[in-house]
Amino acid sequence: MSEDTISPGRRLMARLDEFAAFTDEPGNLTRLYLSPAHRRAAEYYIAGCERIGVAANLDASGNVRARYEGKRAGAPALMIGSHIDTVRDAGKYDGNLGALAALGVVEELARHGERLDVAVEIVAFGDEEGVRFPTTMTGSRALAGLFAPAALEQKDADGVTMREALKTFGCDPDAVATLRARNVAAFVELHIEQGPVLEAESLALGVVTAINGATRFSASVRGLAGHSGAVPMHLRQDALTASAEMILMIEARARIEDDLVATVGRIAIEPGAVNVIPGEARFSIDIRAPSDARRERAAADIAKRLNLIARERNVALTLTQTHEAGAYVCDPQVVAGLSSALTRIGQPPRLLPSGAGHDTMIMGALCPAGMLFVRCKGGVSHNPLESITPEDCELGFAALMEFVRAFKA
Repeated sequence: MSEDTISPGRRLMARLDEFAAFTDEPGNLTRLYLSPAHRRAAEYYIAGCERIGVAANLDASGNVRARYEGKRAGAPALMIGSHIDTVRDAGKYDGNLGALAALGVVEELARHGERLDVAVEIVAFGDEEGVRFPTTMTGSRALAGLFAPAALEQKDADGVTMREALKTFGCDPDAVATLRARNVAAFVELHIEQGPVLEAESLALGVVTAINGATRFSASVRGLAGHSGAVPMHLRQDALTASAEMILMIEARARIEDDLVATVGRIAIEPGAVNVIPGEARFSIDIRAPSDARRERAAADIAKRLNLIARERNVALTLTQTHEAGAYVCDPQVVAGLSSALTRIGQPPRLLPSGAGHDTMIMGALCPAGMLFVRCKGGVSHNPLESITPEDCELGFAALMEFVRAFKA
């Protein structure tokens, strides 16, 4: 069967399988920013563009970019795409789905000789995950004009600076800070949901209304270590049981508000012996919501309650904020356009927030931006078990195609 007889969604699924072969760890999908696997993936993407007569290039930050002209040369562009880097031992759809779908959109337009009122720019961001270097979303930060030159001196685990890695990759590190995209009318990203909401409601697609902001804390609880057999229960200063009460409180506080989530993802106990009362516990706190006001209010409330528990249990609490990122509210016109596209292909326009961060929230500083979600099995992501169906992929691509064809700058 030739590629021309395969539906765009099935073709996209096949390419996602091919793309997963570009890995730095045989047997696992690990494709870090500016790595040999990133190079091979970028070359695959460039070749795909050239195959349909669209020139593509690697920009100064390692993004692959291409432009399909509209009816008028120099027209404003609708930019679509996503990232092609991965976490370690990743699934094959996070980021890659949106990047290859963007290539598929331009391929469909070129196949039919179709020109739109706007140009279509496609992008495969080199770094969203921030696995190799401490900075996340390097590619979109560069295009949005938000790249901090100091990031060039950050080092990876092997002591290689981003500046050195960019040079080795064939990029000009000194040009990254001046890379800001021009004449972009809007940015749209197709992405797997990375959560279970759509599957729970038996829906294939969703339109993102906002991307959650996040507040993170590091909590240190200090009690008093003692012999597990000799210290009576009422005289203990147990850092672990105090922390357990705190963690359950955090969960309970998040449960009382829709779309607010709070997670304790890491905990460490000292001294960690079976016959010693824990004298110190350290744990992380991650609080997210699509509304900054609600997130900030919840964070303040949780901090107040943590201190109250510490006093009641006679332990010392040190709470340090380690991260703060504001929410991004997706552009209302983009949300409306995506909702209309879903309706036209026979899908209900389910609106929902994104709990995970995405390049869209960075691109929103440059231009109106929004996202389209595709259901993923079990809501599992950042995991080899990440999975979507060919049918959902077909619908996601059809919705993106509808949006692109109807878009007006």
